[in-house]
Order: sequence, then structure tokens, then C-alpha cells
Amino acid sequence: MTDELARRIAELMPRAKADLAELVAIPSVADARQYPPEKCREAAEWVAAAFADAGLHDVHLEETPDGSHAVIGHRPPPPGAPTVLLYCHYDVQPPLDDAAWTSPPFELTERDGRWYGRGTADCKGNIVMHLTALRALGEDIPVGLKLVSEGSEEQGTGGLEAYVPPHAGELHADALLVCDTGNAAVGMPTATTSLRGLANVVVTVSALHGDMHSGMFGGPAPDALAALIRMLDSLRGPDGGTRIDGLDCDGAWSGVGYDEEQFRQDSGVLDGVRLTGSGSVADRLWARPAVTVLGIDCPPVVGSAAAIPATARARVSLRIPPGTEAHTAQEALIAHLKAAAPWGVRVEVQPESTGSPFRAATGGPAYGALDKAMQEVYGKPMAFLGQGGSIPLCNVFAQTYPEAEIILMGVEEPRCLIHAPNESVDPGEIEHMANVEALFLRHYANSAGT
Repeated sequence: MTDELARRIAELMPRAKADLAELVAIPSVADARQYPPEKCREAAEWVAAAFADAGLHDVHLEETPDGSHAVIGHRPPPPGAPTVLLYCHYDVQPPLDDAAWTSPPFELTERDGRWYGRGTADCKGNIVMHLTALRALGEDIPVGLKLVSEGSEEQGTGGLEAYVPPHAGELHADALLVCDTGNAAVGMPTATTSLRGLANVVVTVSALHGDMHSGMFGGPAPDALAALIRMLDSLRGPDGGTRIDGLDCDGAWSGVGYDEEQFRQDSGVLDGVRLTGSGSVADRLWARPAVTVLGIDCPPVVGSAAAIPATARARVSLRIPPGTEAHTAQEALIAHLKAAAPWGVRVEVQPESTGSPFRAATGGPAYGALDKAMQEVYGKPMAFLGQGGSIPLCNVFAQTYPEAEIILMGVEEPRCLIHAPNESVDPGEIEHMANVEALFLRHYANSAGT
């Protein structure tokens, strides 16, 4: 039966490619400043129609509190069977620099055995994975199903997070497949069990009433940009590791590690450039806070004048590991920046979004069923890894459904370059993970009933 299921999925891969091509061609960027919002609606309607065709009932769009639309559907369970929630999102990151793409970002392009285009992995590839698994099973779906596909995951406005608690019954399930992550590498079956949280701020430094001529006033007149640079530099120690007053920045990761040379390759570190911080790569990625300067507002080099900047501004992101509370971390970041301000410059720090870290419990029947499915498909046991990114929805799910098992998996792996130019997916991962999902549904139906 397993071989028969694998054969069906292999036969469905041309359709999976066609589906992904249609989805990628819809620029569903959840940012109305750059892209028309009706494209997100178009993608939502595509997803709804596809899942209805794959056998789900009453598939429809629900508006969430941030104005985005979630695709909701269900399929009732056979008598005595458990219910599984399938999660994905149809919105994508903007393409960033079009010139950095080797092929058009919103046109699925096959190259060197991979499929390229914005959203091929994050997360439209996971939508296609779900559809392929369901089509392979046909009417022989042994569990109940719930579907939620959201449209504002990438912009972080929390539409679905706000929607879930008052609609808890609509989405209730025994196991939740949050398919927005993936394997540690192609061919390495992986479940993500740890997610870092998030605390962002925007810091503005003011030193003068207005920009002043650097020849006439430079020297004694305080430079707001120079002050900001000093403040940002204080967030890191001499080795480049994050150092923020009031936060534990020396945690250790106890799970499967991340080879340093592999990390250098996956992250594109240039030859001769050292990694920042100390400890293992896994420690730094999954067990410690990590600060990043996302952007700076200051005079650009081209067109800049001989003037002392009166003001400067930066957006700072702080990723935090499980065990650290998001608002506490944000307050520590704000206090550190204010304390580091030199020369009495005026500092305003505006808090932005926060997201709590997440750690999954892995001892239940759903994880046992997933391990069995992954071993059958990949021929090796499932690994547990951390994830440096943040998915605030996982904590909402955990709080709303405390008895449910939450599994993070999917088609993404380091070579996908999600959020960057030239995002891609390995079609073999779509095929294999669709097989894993279909087998998981069968095994879970059996294990949950024992």
C-alpha cells in the first residue's frame, strides 16, 4: 500500500508543478503599498477552489481582524477517528531586488533540478504538498480534516492569531500540522520543535534642530548618525555575539547540532569572513538572543551633502529563544539602547511587534506516527531541530488547544533561500513530504485509536 501511495504521488507531480506555477504567478504580497491587495484575494480564492476540489467541505474565506482573508474548510472524521488541522499561508514576501533574480520572481522556472520563484517554498510549496497528499489519498482519508490558510503571515499583523481564539471550535483538532518549515537538508526528515520569538523596535536619535554644514560646525556639533552607530554597536560583544543588558545571552542547545561548514554554505558567508559569537552554531541559532539591524534611515551616499545629520533612525530586530518572555526582552532592548546613547542625544524608542518563542511537546501519538511515516519515505529516523524564525501563531494554537499536538514540518530547507532573491524548492521534497503527510494521516488514525 505504501508503494502504491508513492506511485500515485509521483504521477501527481506534473499537476503539482502546474499548480505551483499558477500560484507563484499571483503576486500575493501582503503589502498594499507595493502590490494591489486584490492579488491576495485572488490567491485566497485559488486556494479555496483547490482544496474544495481535493475533497474538503464548505471551503470559504473568512475576514480576519487585520483585514486579510483566511481560507477555512473541513472534512468530517470517520467514526472514532481523530481530526488533523492543516495549516499553510498563501501570502509571500516581496521579491526585493528584481535585478538580483536570475529568472522572473513571479514566474515558475525550472533550473538545475529546482523550481524557482517567490513563494515556491514559503509557503506555496507547502500548499501544493497538502493538495498532493490529499489527492493521492482520494476518498480514503482516514481522519477528520480542518484547513486554515492565512493571508498575512509575512506582514506579521496577527490577523489569524486574533481570529483563532474566538473561533476555537471551528478550528479544533487533535493534531495540528503547521507546514511553514521544513527539513534540515534535502533528504533529512525533520520536525521543528523550537522557534525563536521576536521583539522589534524603531530607535530615533536627534542631536540638532536641523542638518548643519560639516565644515562650519563639524567637530563639536554632535552627529546623530554617529551616535546611533555607537548605540547599535553596543548590542554586540567583541566577538560579534549579541550582548544586551538584562538578557541571558549564553544559552546552550541540547538537540541535534548544525555543522559549521554546512551553515557557512547554507547562509552564504563569504570566504575568510568569521561567524559571529561563540559556542556552537546551534547554540547561537536556537538557544540565544540574536540582534539584527534591519534598516537605517540616514542620508544616502549618492546625493549626500556636506552636512552633519541632525537625526537618524534604525529598525532593530531581536530574536529570542524559548524561556525568554517577548515583552521582557523588548523592554531590555529599549533600556539598553537608551543607556548606550552618547553625548546626551535625545532618544526615542518605539516598540513594534513582539512574538513569543515556542517549544513543542514531542511525546504523543502524532509524533510517533510522523516518525514512522518519515522513516518509510526517507529511510532514516526523524530529527528534531530548532528554527531561528518566529511563528507567533504556534503559541496561539498552544494556548487555545492545550491538549493538541503541534507539528512543524514542510518542504523548506536551507537551499530554498526563503525571503531572499532566487527562492526555490526541490520538487523531490514536495513529492516526499506529500508522501510523508499522506502516510502520517493513515498512521495517526491507527495510533490515536489504540
